[in-house]
Amino acid sequence: MELRHLRYFVAVAEKLSFTAAAEALGVAQPPLSQQIRDLETEIGTCLLERTTRRVSLTQAGQDFLVRAKAILHSAQDATERAHAIGCGSVGVLNVGLTGSMLAGPLGGLIYKFQETFVGVDIQIHEMSPDKQIAALKSGQTDINFLRTPPQDPDLTSELAWSEGINVVLAKGHSITTESVTLSCLKDEKFVFLRLRDSLFARRILQCCIGAGFYPTISQQAVEAASLTSLVAAGFGVALIPEFVAKLAHANVTYRPVVSPILSADVHALYHLRSGPMAQNFLALMRSDAERLATELRRDRPSVGSGVERS
Repeated sequence: MELRHLRYFVAVAEKLSFTAAAEALGVAQPPLSQQIRDLETEIGTCLLERTTRRVSLTQAGQDFLVRAKAILHSAQDATERAHAIGCGSVGVLNVGLTGSMLAGPLGGLIYKFQETFVGVDIQIHEMSPDKQIAALKSGQTDINFLRTPPQDPDLTSELAWSEGINVVLAKGHSITTESVTLSCLKDEKFVFLRLRDSLFARRILQCCIGAGFYPTISQQAVEAASLTSLVAAGFGVALIPEFVAKLAHANVTYRPVVSPILSADVHALYHLRSGPMAQNFLALMRSDAERLATELRRDRPSVGSGVERS
């Protein structure tokens, strides 16, 4: 039994006319009649009573009509859902990130994606950068957002948005200039992201060494947002991505680091074989790149402007 047998039967049963059913189906009447006879032979009972004047359903035919229509509806529903999944417009998209990412443009990007693809459920997985790599490789996540993506032949990355670095100073700190050079921080104590977990933290460490000093690290934290609280508590200064500086704290100030220019650029990391939902998200990210850049320029204080955020 094939789905066409069911479609042919339903057409005849609803029209109660082989002639009208053949016309609706766009087939000749003799093959249609033969298909119905084949169906009845396979089932082993008559579904239709035929006379020269009328066609009617047998009791078996009435019951079979209900079930045949349900099967055809299920088949159509399965076809449409498979097509939607194949197009990336239905399903679950798992996104891995650190909490600090949501301080930047990513939240707006996720919101826009959910408005565009209402059938996709986005699940956020907040985890440290080292765990993000394992999650992506195991299939737990589909796209990850990292500041320092690894070099891995199984994964690919691309720039999501550019972001600079600010130094966080406790209120009343002796540094009062509107911008800061990295070398002027050489005598400070630092709070860092946990070095064993964060490629970004290790890169900042190398930048300090490149500026001529090895930083004295008093505390290490898992999340960039925690660094601000540690600075406010008097544990030292911190170098944080500038969008994280939007998370205001009453007892600190933020200054842009201008020499050398340091970056906290965010990259999207994903599998080369990533599915259509991930590709749709990446396509939206690329098309939204100019808005992200504009948002960054708008929120970035110009050097020498005298702007202090606290």
